[in-house]
Amino acid sequence: MKDKIFGVLQRVGRSFMLPIAILPVAGLLLGLGSSFTNATTIATYGLQGILGEGTILHSLLIIMNKVGSAIFDNLPLIFAVGVAIGMAKKEKEVAALSALIAYFVMHISIDSMLEISGKIAADGTISKNVLEGTIASVCGINTLQMGVFGGIIVGLGVAALHNRFHKIVLPNALSFFGGSRFVPIISTITYMFVGIAMYFVWPVVQNGIYALGGLVTGTGYFGTLIFGIVKRALIPFGLHHVFYLPFWQTAVGGTMEVGGKLIQGGQNIFFAQLADSANITHFSADATRYFSGEFIFMIFGLPGAALAMYRTAKPEKKKAAGGLLLSAALTCMLTGITEPLEFSFLFVAPVLFAVQVVLAGSAYMIAHILNIAVGLTFSGGFLDLLLFGILQGNAKTSWIRIIPVGIIYFFLYYFIFSFLIKKLDLKTPGREDDDAETKLYTKADVNAKKAGNTEAGTEGTSEDSLSAEITRGLGGSANIEDVDCCATRLRCTVSNADLVNDGILKATGASGVVHRGQGVQIIYGPGVTVIKANLEDYLEHAPKELYEPQKDAESTGQNISEDDKIETKAEEKKIVDTIVISSPITGVAADLSTTPDEAFAGRMMGDGAVVTPEDAIVKAPEDGEVCFVFDTKHAIGFMTESGVSLLIHVGIDTVKLDGKGFECFVENGQTVKKGDPMLKLDLDYLKANAPSVASPVLCTELEDNQKIRLLNEGEIKAGDELFAIDIYEA
Repeated sequence: MKDKIFGVLQRVGRSFMLPIAILPVAGLLLGLGSSFTNATTIATYGLQGILGEGTILHSLLIIMNKVGSAIFDNLPLIFAVGVAIGMAKKEKEVAALSALIAYFVMHISIDSMLEISGKIAADGTISKNVLEGTIASVCGINTLQMGVFGGIIVGLGVAALHNRFHKIVLPNALSFFGGSRFVPIISTITYMFVGIAMYFVWPVVQNGIYALGGLVTGTGYFGTLIFGIVKRALIPFGLHHVFYLPFWQTAVGGTMEVGGKLIQGGQNIFFAQLADSANITHFSADATRYFSGEFIFMIFGLPGAALAMYRTAKPEKKKAAGGLLLSAALTCMLTGITEPLEFSFLFVAPVLFAVQVVLAGSAYMIAHILNIAVGLTFSGGFLDLLLFGILQGNAKTSWIRIIPVGIIYFFLYYFIFSFLIKKLDLKTPGREDDDAETKLYTKADVNAKKAGNTEAGTEGTSEDSLSAEITRGLGGSANIEDVDCCATRLRCTVSNADLVNDGILKATGASGVVHRGQGVQIIYGPGVTVIKANLEDYLEHAPKELYEPQKDAESTGQNISEDDKIETKAEEKKIVDTIVISSPITGVAADLSTTPDEAFAGRMMGDGAVVTPEDAIVKAPEDGEVCFVFDTKHAIGFMTESGVSLLIHVGIDTVKLDGKGFECFVENGQTVKKGDPMLKLDLDYLKANAPSVASPVLCTELEDNQKIRLLNEGEIKAGDELFAIDIYEA
């Protein structure tokens, strides 16, 4: 259980990295825009000629400032989508879209509850009885002040729903909505109720967060020390993002009114003050206490440790160690990325990492004591110091105090590391055994050691017999170049079409197989999205092999003979009932075998008839229900009142038109009467852009004792009898 919780927390921490990764760019835009549109800064450096009001650069910098601010203002939405992507195991784009939908659904549900309860008027006016700071505007929606927590709740919840349901198999009548298409549906329903629940729950949670924030702020410098120590200690486990994020982005890190708005979280407070820097005398050190200290040990301290490791290296290995350590030290100083240095001694000398934790933790406290208020976007390197310290001026940030403290830290790291390395004979870079390679260890080495050097990538290799058979039928994983699907067909591209074995593919439950050059279409029906997802999972870990085609009963045509025998037996039995299906289209009717598409002509997706339209309106063939309308509007699933499942497919390969040439009048679940308009066709466009406008009308779920009989050929009007379904005695 402990390992499972730890693994989940690691994944959560990694998922935070995607939205966090945008912060450096946003901070760069905000930092440059704020610095060089400030009249005092422009006058100080004598840049009125190129940066003064009215210049092109001044206008560009104002835009940069607003763009950077927009990213920080919408971080909750960015976290919702980013966390969902990071936590989703497969088909991450579906999780991203679902999270976006769920985010708006949750907040609009809260907005509705606020309006129903009278806390917000219909015109958006907030009641005087509402506590200031508890209501916020999210993309124009009045909602509770949830901050980044709101985005994280959506991201984690949608990812859980996605991982649970993206392969769900629904009953045949609803199978179009199965697989990944089900995720945004269940996310919408779920987060409507989550929004309602949050109206009641979040105020309590918010009070708790404010209380926790007050407790953290109340601990003063000692609290800053504890924060710094814990954050650095969590680095090896990859959990530091989970720990520090609430302090940076939520009320746990404090609240402050900036520019007339209540801002939550240390980093948010700093950037709000930066955007309003003309009205700020000195940035808040209470807000920057969670990161200002990083400049001390990242720019000065850890390079001192690198020098100590170089000086204590064996003479014959100094050159190799020096190059590696210099590169790692420069990376640390410029960008604040400490992993190359920290993990080098963490792996071989954990005692040095313990020293690093204490020294780094104390740096946060010292920066707080000295009122140093330099912000950052990602890490405490020189680039962030330049943007958010030096360029903002010492009067606002007290950045110059970092230098004397940093020099002291450089020597502290150098002497302590040198002493311990020599005293304990630690195997830091350059002090390895003679037969060992001089290298900087990384997080991968730590993980490998923790896992006992087990091979990575074994997860997800569980046997999937259906995918294995499909792979074999397609000539092996090495023969498969691409996998995709439409509404009913698994569409694969293979390197060598001669290796494809139709017999094996049909044995997997396919209605038929269509070959088009190197393209292979396998007809499975509306549940194909789940088959595709499972196949993609399987191919990620399947060995790269080729299978030679083998003759079997099905590929030699024996299976077709069996079908003929079944039909012959059916004909010998007595017809006990007949259901008549009318044409949904005015045009020319013909036998389904004349359809200019192998899959339809071969009755692989069902039996019926084909109508070439001469009129633009597609009408309901009988009284019934619209089961589903394809996203591309080219086909409609229909259930008659008598229980017959139909597919009306307009044109051949019209799925590729992405809905162009179609206007839809009905929606999923709508009840219609015979003759009601369902689609309007742009026949000129379809004839010019589709291989054919011949439109199959199929009965997709025939029983063994049912057979199609064509009733009308040639000219036919919508509503005329098209084919009959003869039902034989069982």
